[in-house]
Amino acid sequence: MADYPLKQRFVLDTSTFITEEIRDDDEDLAQAVDRLLDLIAEAKLKLHISCYIPPSVYEELSRMLKDRGVSEEVLSKLNTWLIKKNPDRYTVMIPAEIVYEFIEEMSNRVDRGLRVSEKAVRKAEESRDSDTGDQLSEVDKVISDLRSEYRSTLRRGILDSREDFDLLILARELEAGVVTEDTGIIHWAEGFGLRYLKGRDFPSLLTEYLAASET
Repeated sequence: MADYPLKQRFVLDTSTFITEEIRDDDEDLAQAVDRLLDLIAEAKLKLHISCYIPPSVYEELSRMLKDRGVSEEVLSKLNTWLIKKNPDRYTVMIPAEIVYEFIEEMSNRVDRGLRVSEKAVRKAEESRDSDTGDQLSEVDKVISDLRSEYRSTLRRGILDSREDFDLLILARELEAGVVTEDTGIIHWAEGFGLRYLKGRDFPSLLTEYLAASET
């Protein structure tokens, strides 16, 4: 195929590889990642489809895979077929509306986080007043619930790390599609005007592209 009509660029998030949604039946994490990397390699060689990853995300992904016992052979494929590139943070322009929305969103989340904290304090006070004889465990439960609800309130659906931001800036720089399972990244990809695809759909997309190239 001389003109490579299906040539595309994608920027991949950690969640694309970690999600259980990419696994076939009876496939473990290492097997699923290995199969996805084989598809990425084939798409690169046959269709010149390029898959990028910011170094910050690559380090995060490599660490998570190592912690889960993925072999050095698979990690070597990761290093071979994913193109590591830092985003050009100095020249990529972000619309002021995006920054405004982010500030407003964070302000609203801080207010909600305060309400979650206030509710937890009241629960702790009630557990002390009830004097059940097991006060410490009741307070521990309140703290555990607070951590879970606070994390959900402040972090779910928002850009909460340098890695997430690098991903979006790189995709904007390359005019690439974002591949992720992270709802926060998806939300902000829409705001950035970026194409995006859920990680669970990426293996089948590459499979369809490869099949189409053979017809």
